[in-house]
Amino acid sequence: MVNQAALRTRGMELLVAYAETPSIALRNQIVQLNLGLVRKIAHRLSRQCSEPYEDLEQIGFMGLIRAIERFQPHQGCAFSSFAVPYIRGEILHFLRDSCHSIRIPRRWQELQRQGQQLREVLRHEWGRAPTEQELAFALNLSMTEWQEIHLARRNRMPMSLDATLSQAGDSSVTLVETLPDTSQQWQQAALEERQQLVEAIGQLEEKARTAIESVYLRGLTRKEAAQQFGISPMTITRRINRGVQKIAEHLDRMANEPLA
Repeated sequence: MVNQAALRTRGMELLVAYAETPSIALRNQIVQLNLGLVRKIAHRLSRQCSEPYEDLEQIGFMGLIRAIERFQPHQGCAFSSFAVPYIRGEILHFLRDSCHSIRIPRRWQELQRQGQQLREVLRHEWGRAPTEQELAFALNLSMTEWQEIHLARRNRMPMSLDATLSQAGDSSVTLVETLPDTSQQWQQAALEERQQLVEAIGQLEEKARTAIESVYLRGLTRKEAAQQFGISPMTITRRINRGVQKIAEHLDRMANEPLA
């Protein structure tokens, strides 16, 4: 059985190493350790919208990578707590940009209403606004579910770029912080990685390459790609997974090559 404490320790070691000397190889290792976090969030949100789970999962990985790039180990925050708003935010940006509305379960709608009423009652009784943790406790909810309810509601209405997605103590993550960095340095790094990625895709065997190009470059869903090739969505998924593994191996080799 895998020792969770050992995994967390290993994860923090990798994050510290990445913060000191960023590399694709280190980043890929951190991604592998946090696959479950992305899948859990994608699964929850897939139950509230019409998008395929697989598509949300891939978008979530983009959020995970953004969190890895921005995480500062010395701040003392658990990486999972830091990464969750980036993963959720990336998926919600995608849903909003694609004009897909999230369906809010009836139970969540009722909890929203109760939460709003309870907030006013407690504000009057305590002389201050209750914290989100206090509201979640009063409603007999976990903080995770209460945050999910908030995020689902926010996706139904215009959101300020200053809106807080996550807060821990004096540290918070706003929506604008989960958006892509447009600085020149980030653009240069993204261009280099894209060139490496195009090269890696070009070296794939044809079935894996066409599956990846259809879904990630042409924007088809896995179901649409499967229909186009006359195969099942599961076959498309297997081809993509094989291709992604080969791409990761190729990028790892490039990342570990000595500079000329």
